Amino acid sequence: MAVKVRQKRQKKKRDDILAEFVYNRGSVSKMKTEKTKETGEQKMKAYDYVVVGAGLYGAVFAREAVKKGKKVLVIDKRPNIAGNVYTEQMEGIHVHKYGAHIFHTNNKKVWDYVTSFAEFNRFTNSPVANYKGELYSLPFNMYTFNKMWGVVTPEEAAAKIEEQRQAAGITEPKNLEEQAISLVGTDIYEKLIKGYTQKQWGRPCTELPSFIIRRLPVRLTFDNNYFNALYQGIPVGGYTKMVANMLEGIEVELGVDYLEKKEYYDSLGEKIVYTGPIDAYFAYELGTLEYRSVRFETEVLDKPNFQGNAAVNYTDAETPWTRIIEHKWFEFGKDENGQELPKTVISREYSSEWKPGDEPYYPVNDEKNGKLYEEYKKLAEKEKNVIFGGRLGEYKYYDMDAVIAAALDMSERELG
Repeated sequence: MAVKVRQKRQKKKRDDILAEFVYNRGSVSKMKTEKTKETGEQKMKAYDYVVVGAGLYGAVFAREAVKKGKKVLVIDKRPNIAGNVYTEQMEGIHVHKYGAHIFHTNNKKVWDYVTSFAEFNRFTNSPVANYKGELYSLPFNMYTFNKMWGVVTPEEAAAKIEEQRQAAGITEPKNLEEQAISLVGTDIYEKLIKGYTQKQWGRPCTELPSFIIRRLPVRLTFDNNYFNALYQGIPVGGYTKMVANMLEGIEVELGVDYLEKKEYYDSLGEKIVYTGPIDAYFAYELGTLEYRSVRFETEVLDKPNFQGNAAVNYTDAETPWTRIIEHKWFEFGKDENGQELPKTVISREYSSEWKPGDEPYYPVNDEKNGKLYEEYKKLAEKEKNVIFGGRLGEYKYYDMDAVIAAALDMSERELG
């Protein structure tokens, strides 16, 4: 059974939009919705849940609700499902339209869940850092330390890091700069962290909280596996196909803005599962939460290989982009039949301050925004028939496995 789609009119041709959505899924059936009649009588609503957002959180909750026999409608303002993990085909390559997504987790429950909707390949994230033409291995490991300092053994590398840490006089890191130096020393911070991080966040590293850099793996081994998780890979056929499998048989309405027709969609569902920005839900009445946004420049190149790796980070401050993604290497440069691809597709990523109309990507985790979110959370708790979830609904940075785990947890608490 295919996903049941109703597509609102967009500037693009309807057939093109549906083709994007189907994305190797097969046929799409058009469904009608019976509108709730305006009568003085209490009438059972058309759906148990209206899920706002067809990304991972919304798709997982919708699937779990349907398993429990609930009637669900999923809506999304974009013309496609899958949220920021959406992938589209270009030249036989699955392009990560909203930035690179490499699935990784230590949570076997989550891994078993996602692999029930997609087969995953064996891709391992091993990015490269480019500092003014010098190439360094990421995550920071013995290859990195050897090129930076000429050290050969883990003992020598640890001694060099400690020497630089002691010279900086850092006992308890108070910001990202101090945290980074305490982890990898001044040299690596100056060449491989400082410029990249300031481009990414639009703020000096001395003004960023130290916990941001705690996610950065540092190893005294020759292991290039960035995540080092028990389970890792890319879904064969792309993320869109995986999410379409999650939404199989569920009514989906694309190209509609919930907040513009809130009264109508609220009238359809007994409960709303809202995965959009929490401040937008409340019409920004307490102020606007800050995000970092990302802009992508994607191009097809008539050559088989541009950089020889899926991700190359540009860590100097002068290069305007933060990294270049070469999408074909997520699937080893081959098509679905195992044939070499003659062309390649690259995306340059530019980090920027978010403004209304931009896609919000990363919550700005500072004291001011944290306090504002807590005030919005208090308002959200008063909305008895609304569940707020996901990266935007909870104003929280989520890796993919964590957002799936959160959706499963909410499903269990809500549905029993």
